[in-house]
Amino acid sequence: MNLCNIRFSTFLMLRLVFFMGTLALTWTDAEAQQKRRIDIEHALSLETNEQIVANAQRLLGEVRIRHNEVLMWCDSAYAYTGTNKVDAFGNVHINQGDTIHLYADKINYDGDISFARAIGNVRLINKTTTLFSDTVDYDLTQNIGYYDDKGKIEDSTSVLTSQIGRYFVDQDVVWFYIDVEGKNENYTLNTDTAMYNTVTGLFTIQGPTFIKDSLNTIYAEDGWYNSQTGEGRLLKNPYVFNEEQQLKGDLIDYNRANAYGSAKGSVEIIDIKNNVIVRGMNAWYDEEREIAYMTDSAVFILINKEDSLYLHADTLKTIPDTLKDEKIIKAYHGVRFYRTDLQGKCDSLVYFSADSTVQMFNSPVLWSETHQLSASYIQIKSHADAPDELQMNNDAFIISQHDTTMYDQIKGKNMVGYIVENELNQIDVDGNGQTLYYATDKGEVIGLNRAESSKITIRFQEGKIHQIRFLTMPEGKMTPIPQLSNEERLLPGFEWKAELRPVSKDDIFRKQVLPSISAD
Repeated sequence: MNLCNIRFSTFLMLRLVFFMGTLALTWTDAEAQQKRRIDIEHALSLETNEQIVANAQRLLGEVRIRHNEVLMWCDSAYAYTGTNKVDAFGNVHINQGDTIHLYADKINYDGDISFARAIGNVRLINKTTTLFSDTVDYDLTQNIGYYDDKGKIEDSTSVLTSQIGRYFVDQDVVWFYIDVEGKNENYTLNTDTAMYNTVTGLFTIQGPTFIKDSLNTIYAEDGWYNSQTGEGRLLKNPYVFNEEQQLKGDLIDYNRANAYGSAKGSVEIIDIKNNVIVRGMNAWYDEEREIAYMTDSAVFILINKEDSLYLHADTLKTIPDTLKDEKIIKAYHGVRFYRTDLQGKCDSLVYFSADSTVQMFNSPVLWSETHQLSASYIQIKSHADAPDELQMNNDAFIISQHDTTMYDQIKGKNMVGYIVENELNQIDVDGNGQTLYYATDKGEVIGLNRAESSKITIRFQEGKIHQIRFLTMPEGKMTPIPQLSNEERLLPGFEWKAELRPVSKDDIFRKQVLPSISAD
């Protein structure tokens, strides 16, 4: 190797050593800036006693320590030589910035990582929010406080406790874990996991959660609730309930301030006192006025041990009755209902829980066993100690199917029917009464009786006309079957509507129907 090459190699080596040294110096300076030394700004006395604490200076009286933007005050402290650590004792107070204050009986502070462990009567204060615990770990770089053995958060409106907590000071957010309880003057909250914003009062629900206010208990497994405004959105298995009512749905919006709620998807409202269930896909509820709406596949269920009634309409509305604790249910448009012994349809219907009265409007039709009953207006009144009463006003018409081609018929201006043990027992006709029924002899039909009278009483037995009493002078005749024309078999206005009849509780949702049989 010649001298020139040796000199060149030596030159390169020196340049490399210089570069590496400069790089190391730059890195060390940056690290030193990040790990700035703790400064002892004041103490009444300073001593060293290796027998008490090795490698430490003992600071006594009115101790003040500074590290970067952090100030610490305490009664006494140990500052460890060769490290960037301090143990502070007695009335310890750390201040960071303008708003963050950490108080404790003892604080172990590591300046290299800007980390403090506060022990005994700990308070971490940020503006109007205070964290209380026996032990808090506080990261002064990220401004995050940790407790793992019970803690409490207090702000201007609420008090919250849990076994484990994470307080993100800069974001004004606290995560609570295990045995979480929240309280203020309006509510209590219990859960195992929740996120809380100390400024907005917003809870983010992260698991099974119960929230109880003066009116209701709320349950959900996902969603949010604002403890300041009482507003909430419940997203997973949510329901709202009290002693008298329950509301369920796939999604529930709730506002405590105006006692208003709405729900979507598989909604169910249960009225425990009145044995009523209302279901649908969309609901609105005004708790203060006790008004509820249900739409989209809405169904009203009147619970009975023996036989429940199922009713569908485009819209269902519940309002309070003038009688205390009683309800009025209103059904609008396309009303159809089913019970094994009674079916019906109309355009609108009203149900009174006080006496179980049902009012049917706009082309109402009822079916019971083999009977079809229609009028401009129908009312059903239930009586505990007397037969149920059926009122049919204006163009009242009753058709009973004798067989597949023969129909017994009763027509009049108004009628009152009486139902005994779920069977039509008697009909009183008032005004323009007309009857048409088939006479039998030894089980065979022999003719068709036709009679007219302003007042008629008809008694039924086993679903068929058994006896007719004309209270005013009747006009009538019987025509043998062979002599009957098709026109004579039907009274004017006859319309057999079997295709409209609901045949099951699921059939109440059916819209499309077939043509009916009429006298036209």
